[in-house]
Amino acid sequence: MARKNIVVFTGAGVSADSGIATFRDADGLWANYKIEEVCTPEALKNNRAKVIEFYNMRRRESLSKQPNEGHIAIAKMEEWAEVIVITQNVDNLHERAGSKNVLHLHGELMKLRSERDSNLIYDIEDGWEQSLDARAEDGALLRPHIVFFGESVPMFDPACRIVQDADVLIVVGTSLAVYPAAMLVRYAKSGVPIYVVDPGNPDTSIIRNNPLTHIKARAAEGMPELVERLKAEMK
Repeated sequence: MARKNIVVFTGAGVSADSGIATFRDADGLWANYKIEEVCTPEALKNNRAKVIEFYNMRRRESLSKQPNEGHIAIAKMEEWAEVIVITQNVDNLHERAGSKNVLHLHGELMKLRSERDSNLIYDIEDGWEQSLDARAEDGALLRPHIVFFGESVPMFDPACRIVQDADVLIVVGTSLAVYPAAMLVRYAKSGVPIYVVDPGNPDTSIIRNNPLTHIKARAAEGMPELVERLKAEMK
């Protein structure tokens, strides 16, 4: 039997289970910063030092954490299915868990890019720190490779095409409240089963023509359970 195409759409809840604070948390790294001060194009222009410092701290935090059972379960599906992960998260925990095909909608924390040419992208080779005066090969200052609030999401269209080819769509750790990312679920073909793994009540009203299963559990608990269930069904 042909291997199924499984698309996994992940949000902050997956990383939260590894101890990474989200910007909605009342504590953690985001508690001491306002979004408009560190995560907008205007912030980078008006207070570059503060923005660079913030993302240096986010990298250091991310490197101190480990993939959780949710990340690991997603990666293990590659043993018996074709799996693509589309994530709103900017950390590299999916990759560190073993996922081979990961599309980052909102950028990648461990990369920098030219302020002038968004196609000039560089891995942070050593540690977590970006210096204030680091420059790209075009001479422009480097900035975090992050989609700031107010910027377009260049990977959204490729993500839509991936979801259109899914045989199964899994949505995990997201409230489905961040747009345009939440609209991805509308691109699943009619009849394709959608599984939502989240302990809360994500806005599933935009899911209309698909069988929907909601597993009310955190990613680290619900994903291993769902993966075993799908594996048994697809044998």
